[in-house]
Amino acid sequence: MRPSRSQNEERQGELFRTELRRLVDPGHELVRLSAAVDWEALEEAFGQHFCAETGRPAIATRLMVALHYLKYEHDLSDEEVVRMWRENPYWQYLSGMKWFEHSEPIDPTSMTRWRRRIGEAGAERMLAETLKAGLRLGALKASQLERVNVDTTVQEKHVRYPTDARLYDRARERLAKEAGKLGIKLRQSYARVGKKALLMQSRYAHTRKPKMARRETRKLRTWLGRIIRELERKRPRAGTKLALLLGIAQRIHEQKKGDKGKVYSFHEPHVECIAKGKAQRKWEFGCKVGVVATSRGGWFLGAKAFHGNPYDGHTLTRALEQAEAIAQMLPKEAYADQGYRKHGYQGEVEVTVDKKRRGKTPRAKWKWMKRRAAVEPSIGHLKEHRRLDRNRLHGVQGDLLNIIFSAAGMNFAKILKHLRTLCALFLHWLRTALRPLQPSCPSPLPA
Repeated sequence: MRPSRSQNEERQGELFRTELRRLVDPGHELVRLSAAVDWEALEEAFGQHFCAETGRPAIATRLMVALHYLKYEHDLSDEEVVRMWRENPYWQYLSGMKWFEHSEPIDPTSMTRWRRRIGEAGAERMLAETLKAGLRLGALKASQLERVNVDTTVQEKHVRYPTDARLYDRARERLAKEAGKLGIKLRQSYARVGKKALLMQSRYAHTRKPKMARRETRKLRTWLGRIIRELERKRPRAGTKLALLLGIAQRIHEQKKGDKGKVYSFHEPHVECIAKGKAQRKWEFGCKVGVVATSRGGWFLGAKAFHGNPYDGHTLTRALEQAEAIAQMLPKEAYADQGYRKHGYQGEVEVTVDKKRRGKTPRAKWKWMKRRAAVEPSIGHLKEHRRLDRNRLHGVQGDLLNIIFSAAGMNFAKILKHLRTLCALFLHWLRTALRPLQPSCPSPLPA
């Protein structure tokens, strides 16, 4: 059933409960922002994902949207944002609550199911609402949307660094565990000796004994092959979870050093190895993402994940199409680095790619070309403070959602910063204006 407008807006006045409007400061940035967001439009858009009449009412849309904004603004997990919501009256006011709640509003797992339900289109809708709220409050100007900077980075997945020994041992462990759940008795699970072999392989590799380390790796690979062949003889049903795990384990067992499409994580087999030429980090394991940010202000108009490690220039068309759909207008100019050479874009946006020699760029565009580098610290903030450094959302859909929510959290923080700055400027002006009206203390007479 579709969610209700608010979870407690229809309650009668209660003697032992406190209304939030009596607790919060009307001038607080979250209180002012709650009036600028079009909650009804979001409820109408996300209500399409639920049944009209059957089933119990879903969790209020405003609560779920507010929790995700706060989660990515403060770099919190689902459990942390739900726990802190109970302690913060301003967070509850933003969520549409009328009374101060002393208990957690939902189970944290509800946020995972809600993200899967709204999908990538719903996340883009939340990103678009941050831009609209910024325009309503004056934090963002329409003229800033005309020029954008485009760049790509890597969204790393929350997986441990892959080595052959770790992958062999992890695949063997998962197969043995799943076989035990299904009641399949194995001749030997190699749990004890596998743990010891992995430990010794790490020690030999650390003390620079490569031959002995390779010997332990061969043991782990042999044991994995025995488990795979034994389970294949049991003939698991096609389509079962064990059959899917067997397919991943078979790929890990057969892959070689120079192969393409290798598996780098057993529970996230779609993870790719990407080299961006960084001196401090040669390899990154995740997926490539493209972002579109305004040249002035650094507001994110688009953020999209690309699987398959495509060439940077080939992502430009899809990135600008997403930015147009979210901002409801097409930018006039786009600036990119040299990684976008021969991009093949055929749209209406005038794309300017940086060149090695300074004189090659027209003088009229040189000022904006220098502003292209402003997207780099913005990406750094996404990774450092907006949960882009380690993507903890599962699967391919988690890659698509995490980057969009990260960009939405960045825009959300920009709006709050704008409101705090306005409040500080108003208080400074008020103190300055009232200073001549204050009575001056008489100076003491000389002795």
